[in-house]
Amino acid sequence: MSPEDREDELDFGPEAAWVGPKASEHEEANPPAGARGLTVRSVLPNAITAAALCSGLTGIRFAIDGDFEKSLFAIILAGMLDGIDGRIARLLKAQSRFGAELDSLADSLSFGMAPAIVLFLWSLHDLPRFGWFASLAFAICCALRLARFNARIDVADQPHKSVGFLTGVPAPVGAGLAFLPVYLWLASGEELFREPLLVAAWLVVIAGLMISNLATLSWTLIRPSRDIRLVAIGLAGLFFAALLTEPWWTLAVLSIGYLALMPYSFARYAKIKRQRAAAPAAANGGAQPSA
Repeated sequence: MSPEDREDELDFGPEAAWVGPKASEHEEANPPAGARGLTVRSVLPNAITAAALCSGLTGIRFAIDGDFEKSLFAIILAGMLDGIDGRIARLLKAQSRFGAELDSLADSLSFGMAPAIVLFLWSLHDLPRFGWFASLAFAICCALRLARFNARIDVADQPHKSVGFLTGVPAPVGAGLAFLPVYLWLASGEELFREPLLVAAWLVVIAGLMISNLATLSWTLIRPSRDIRLVAIGLAGLFFAALLTEPWWTLAVLSIGYLALMPYSFARYAKIKRQRAAAPAAANGGAQPSA
């Protein structure tokens, strides 16, 4: 059946149930009569997303040339741009379903395909079959994670999100964790970190964490008290100074620190889950029986 014949059988009425993204309430189907073109407010967040996509793909180009330092810097820049495009969209009140879909596609390329190819060129090409399968597993798991996120974007019942947690490791964080052997190799020069079997196993582990149902920490949970706010600002300044002077050791420590906090996030979420389960039971137990 041709696409045209299939369209004839579809219901194009307003009550049709579509499979796929719908237009956001912020997207106007009929713009005002005097409006001409697009506003900067609506274009800027998507332009930043496009810049992040270009940065991630440029990382592949540097890896092909054998310049892995520039490759990692390009993908890290893509992660930084990815971190601000959504915030700018919310600040400008320019959120749209188009922007959300573009962001997911850019993330799949920058944090799924790009790290997979870079790590294959850096180490896994010495293990052609299993190394390539590990790269494919990482790229596929990243795409599956983003697809799961899109499928649940309008779902109200999300237990992890409702208490400030994320489900699994986010795609940008997963890409950063996947590069941990490269950070250690660049920092120390030790060829052990470039061992294909170790890199392949590490990549598969991170791929599994991205599509897992484990509760992971979100930035919204980090709320320093007023007593230590100045200390937190000072530590943030020292962190950026370390990032400028010793970038690879700093990124390695940051990745290891994130992994070390994962058991804490599991325990904290389990505690919150128990408290939420006990609350209805306590309310029912304390209710007075009706006459």
